[in-house]
Amino acid sequence: MPSSTSAESVPTYIDPSKPSIARVYDAFLGGKDNYEVDREVVRGVQKAAPEARDLAVENRAFLIRACRFLAQQTGITQYLDCGSGLPTAENTHQVVQRVNPDSRIVYVDNDPAVLAHGRALLEENGNTALVAEDIFVPEKLLRNQVVQSHLDWNEPIALLQCGTLHHYNGEETRTRKDIMRAYIDALPSGSYVVISHFLDPEDEYSATARKMEDMFLHSMMGSGTFSTTAELEDLFNGLEMVSPGLVRCADWWPDGPRLKDLNAAQRSIAGGMARKS
Repeated sequence: MPSSTSAESVPTYIDPSKPSIARVYDAFLGGKDNYEVDREVVRGVQKAAPEARDLAVENRAFLIRACRFLAQQTGITQYLDCGSGLPTAENTHQVVQRVNPDSRIVYVDNDPAVLAHGRALLEENGNTALVAEDIFVPEKLLRNQVVQSHLDWNEPIALLQCGTLHHYNGEETRTRKDIMRAYIDALPSGSYVVISHFLDPEDEYSATARKMEDMFLHSMMGSGTFSTTAELEDLFNGLEMVSPGLVRCADWWPDGPRLKDLNAAQRSIAGGMARKS
């Protein structure tokens, strides 16, 4: 997708006057599938923390490590990736199918750009599917014909909610915990749940985290809530956490020793994995 916002270059299914969560993440990651309105959100958040792009970088790195762990260590061969976003160099199916080519993946998103790019990417991969559903309406998503047929709901499934739930702006009558409970209740025994989310670190970096939150919420995107560790642990609804539990994404089984201190953004996104008995 071109980054220009001229009428000639913008596909008819894209509204370049409104930022999209997927395109903003793409802009944070230095991708080309975004528009000026998306980059404006990025610049706004960077006013609160110049290193804010590391929110997206750490989120993606956590997803890759979590998927690699699931594929190598758990025997899981089925993945439901909610809010999958625009394709990048290392997508869920590429990570897990490198370990087990028979792994089956269902990506879920309702962003028109994601659907267009994703379907083109997956045309040659018979074990991978993409469906258009609202990830915050699990009852409807879980009834989707492709979701039901592409995955075997009698066998364990890995549910991925990476960088998604902090964009839920629903009514108070239905919380993020309620949404996750609906997913978890539907998962077969032996399934895994992976969540990453913006974090209020509740330390000297809290003020910066809340400034980033304010910039997200008051941008045209209008979403991006930072939550405490206790609030995020609640999303797992009592499942058995996989070591090291819910921690900063950068601290979840890093690929090597840390030689540099974490910056404010790296301290402000957390991730964890849990198993359903």
